[in-house]
Amino acid sequence: METLPHSRETSTADAGRLRTAWRAAHEPAAGVSRRMQLVAYAVPLMVLPSGVWRLPAVFDAGTGPGEKVYVVLLSVVSEMLAFTAVGLVAGWGEVFPRWMPFLGGRRVPTRAAVVPAAIGATVLTLGTLLTLVTQVMGNTIRGDDLPANSPSEVGGWETVWFSVCYAPLLLWGPLLAVLTVAYWRRRRASRNVLAAA
Repeated sequence: METLPHSRETSTADAGRLRTAWRAAHEPAAGVSRRMQLVAYAVPLMVLPSGVWRLPAVFDAGTGPGEKVYVVLLSVVSEMLAFTAVGLVAGWGEVFPRWMPFLGGRRVPTRAAVVPAAIGATVLTLGTLLTLVTQVMGNTIRGDDLPANSPSEVGGWETVWFSVCYAPLLLWGPLLAVLTVAYWRRRRASRNVLAAA
């Protein structure tokens, strides 16, 4: 079946817009090292396996509709939050995008990025460590015994798959902390250069 010329033009235009949006979201800010770019791009990849592990629950007949919505939202929101780490190395983390009402084109205040990122890094690091310690001890965070059907207690491939998918989450907080410190130093240095000029 031959595609219509109009549909080819539309798909080409859509692909062009998608490429432009991708570049804008990932374009590094001035002074960002390649190493910090790779660290930032790694953060969403550290979160992705846990979402992949959770999503099959959506297709389980024993899962209620509310749980299915929760699982999907948790996976999507986790990835969106993880992607904000890219803002610590990208241009949109230093200057608000033009499409944002009232803020577009203005510089992002350093504290407006550093404070939430530092809080997030601290909460993520402590939360994942606490979860790991309690899992190893066979307890929930509340101190109750883990149920026998818990993925870490079942054994076999299910436990291995669970561990492989959730282990990268331990890096989310520390990587975010590294990016936050690098962002703060870079912004402080650029502010000092502007003040000296």
